[in-house]
This record gives sequence, structure tokens and C-alpha cells, in this order.
Amino acid sequence: MYTFPREDKMAANSLQDVIDEKGNVVDVLRNSKIGMYVYPVVAPEFVNWRDEQRAWRETAVLFDQSHHMDELIVEGPQATEFLSYHGINSFANFDLNRAKHFVPVTPAGHVIGDHIIFREHEQKYILVGRAPTSNWLQFCAAYGKWNVRIKHDPRSPSRPEGERVLRTHYRYQIQGPDAPKIFEKMNGGPIPDIKFFHVDWINVGSRKVQALRHGMSGAPGLEIWGPYEDKSYVLNAILEAAKEAKVDLVRCGSRAYSTNTLESGWIPSPLPGIYTGDGMLAEYRQWLGADAYEAGGAIGGSFVSDNIEDYYVNPFELGYDFYIGWKKDDFVGKEALTAMKGSPSNRKKVTFEWNRDDVLKVIASAFEKGTPFKWIDFPQPNYASTSADMVLNEAGKMVGMSMFNGYSYNERCLLSLGVVDQSVEVGDVLTMKWGEPETTGKTSTEKHEQTEIRVRVSPTPYSSEARTNYADSWRSRS
Repeated sequence: MYTFPREDKMAANSLQDVIDEKGNVVDVLRNSKIGMYVYPVVAPEFVNWRDEQRAWRETAVLFDQSHHMDELIVEGPQATEFLSYHGINSFANFDLNRAKHFVPVTPAGHVIGDHIIFREHEQKYILVGRAPTSNWLQFCAAYGKWNVRIKHDPRSPSRPEGERVLRTHYRYQIQGPDAPKIFEKMNGGPIPDIKFFHVDWINVGSRKVQALRHGMSGAPGLEIWGPYEDKSYVLNAILEAAKEAKVDLVRCGSRAYSTNTLESGWIPSPLPGIYTGDGMLAEYRQWLGADAYEAGGAIGGSFVSDNIEDYYVNPFELGYDFYIGWKKDDFVGKEALTAMKGSPSNRKKVTFEWNRDDVLKVIASAFEKGTPFKWIDFPQPNYASTSADMVLNEAGKMVGMSMFNGYSYNERCLLSLGVVDQSVEVGDVLTMKWGEPETTGKTSTEKHEQTEIRVRVSPTPYSSEARTNYADSWRSRS
């Protein structure tokens, strides 16, 4: 579980208590003491992060996804109705052995988060992703008195301090152009022709495992999972299969792992839009503990607003609108999304390519006397749970927000994912404010000066292979 330090642990029991005590929630989150976001348990590097990034483009890479995500098992007589009502997705064609990208929104239509959802049986689903969606669904199950059972397996501790870590399931993903050779060796013959985001069974040594056709880094691949006690056996079987197939399979550490989305176009950590609103949302803030992710996750970046809603995003802005289940009788947020549909105020998702010379200027400042610019860490400059850097046009007007950034060794440049006004076009060169405008209480932020970095607006996904493979996917929509 996430735990966040507070000055007075007895004073606040809920997220709403924290907000009431501190005043503006923007100040609370911008001064969070949580520190750097941690991808737990998995080693930072197995070879080096440059070769680990290169592997998913040139050979094959092995991601260990067993620890950094929550898992929810939702089952019961009303499991389908419950999930359909609390997500924007249509469930009309959601057959067994399928997966979806599940997105819940608030009654006001703001994105809370997202999970990958697997349908294992008629009324049993497994959801995997970050804490905001897990927390919301657990609350909703009780709030609406639904006839469902929920088992929550929270992500592994960020800093286990040597303690043994156990999960319900292991989860591995193998990506890259040479991945099919490994699958055939693992399976003892050709694997089934699994369609994108469909699930089938394959062999891994003596184990039968479920496999999802996926492409997280923009390259072909499968995600497999099973009982956590099989983790070591399955890992050894994968490595042995790669050796027999004469494939240079590179294990990916936590440093490189988080950057894979930059080439494929998924924004992983938007601020959950739950800090405002009455009724259901007010009760949710009272239900959420003061040590929850939402109470202590840090906002970082140059954009500072007194209005927390300025950090919210909606499904249209993240490219999720094409699978909204408009034909469903009702779902949370339907009325608000109907009003938002087609609005010129909806921004669009893009990739920002950072100017090489401006990046080098920032790095060089660390070798000069005086206060440097905000340090750019490699390969992942994110220093907060949610990033919000201002993007300006020539007139100095804010026309976008950079939300997730990192360095791609494959592209030899820094990239970030974010949203821009409808008037912005691919190819436009804009200016991003880099660094905090003033000193905050974040322990992940050193004393620095703010500066400007030019960014070129680029397609999403940035990788041409991802754009081809995801031709009809949310990743390629804006």
C-alpha cells in the first residue's frame, strides 16, 4: 500500500479532512513529501537502460510487471452490470477471454484513471492498473450496494526494506520483433493466432498460462500471468526458451520500464478528477483515507493554478472517446460526457519532442556556479506522481500541458506526452516552461531556476511502428 507522511497523523482520517485542514488541495499536492515515484521490487537495471530500451525495438525485451500495479478481482451476480455502469466502455462485445482498456470517470466526466480489464468467466473480471481506479471501484461497490465481491491485491510496497513480497499473480510481458521465436519455443510449437487484446492459453514449460496479445512499447508481443508461486519457474522457462531460440532477450529494469509508453503514446498518470464535486464525490473523499494515493501523490511542473480542476482531463482529450458506450442506458458521467462531446474546448493528445540544444543548456547549468536549472534525470525526468508543465505559443499564451516525459534511446531525444488546444498542429514549435516557478515542499525538487525548452508538436504514438500496429486503437487517437 502507499503510505504518505503527515505532520499530524491524528488530525486527519480522510482525504476530505486533509483538504479541510490545509485549504487549497493544489497546495497540499504540490508540497507533498512522498518523494520520487518508485517502481517497486524490480531491479533498476539488468544490463543498462539504454540497451534495455533498444531491445524492444531491435530484438526482444522481458518486462516484469508483477509488482507496480494494483489488481482487483471483481465477481458476483452483478459484476458485469457493476463494471459497465462505472466505466465508459461498452460491454456489448466483451466476450470471454477478451481484454479492454477500462476507464472510469466522475459524474462530471473527468478521468479518474484506467485499468486493463480481463473477462475470465461470465461474472468474473480481473483488473490491473494504478491505485486511483482500484480505490474508486472499491468505494462504488459499497456506495451502490452492488451484489459483487471484490478482492484487492495492492501493488507491492515502494520500499519493502528487505521484507518478502507476495502477490496473487506474477505478470510478464515479452515484446520485440524477435518475440515470436521465443513464444514458439516456450509453447513447444506454433502458438494460437491471438488477435489484439484477445486472450488464449499457451504453454510455458510444463505450465499452461493465459496470454494477452499486446503491444505496450509499440512492438509485437504477449503478456502472460499465473499464480505468483509459479513466478520463478516461468521466468526460468522464458529465459531458457530465448536461449534455445538464439534470441537476445534483454530483461528490462524499472528505470527503462516506465519510458516504454513514450513511443507508444499512453499517458499513465493523469490527476484523478475527484477533488471537487458534491454527492457521490463528496462521500468518496470522506471514504478515502488520509494515507491514500490521492491524498499524498505529488503534482510537479511549471503549471500552477489555484483551481485543482485545471489539472483534470476528460476521455476526449486522452483519445479514449471512440469506445465510449453511448448506447448503454446509463453509466457514471454519461450526461456530462454527452455535453462535452464535440466541444472546441476539448484538447487533443500529442507528443512533444524536446529541442536538443535547450536540453543540453539545462544539463550544462549543473556544471556552472550558481543556481542551476531543474535537473533532467535520465531516462525519466518525472519527479512527481503527476506532471503538469506549461506549454506556450509565441504570444506567451498557455496552449497545452506536458504530462509525462522521458528519454528515448531509440529516438535519441527527450519526449513528453500531453494535451494541446485544438488550434495547435503537428509540426508547430512551442515553448515549455521547465522547472518549478518557486521552491515547493517536495523532497524530489532541488533548488533551481525555471527556464524554457522549445518543443516540436509530433504525432502520437511517436514510433512509426506503433502508429502502424495501433491503426485502430486509442493510442493513435487524439
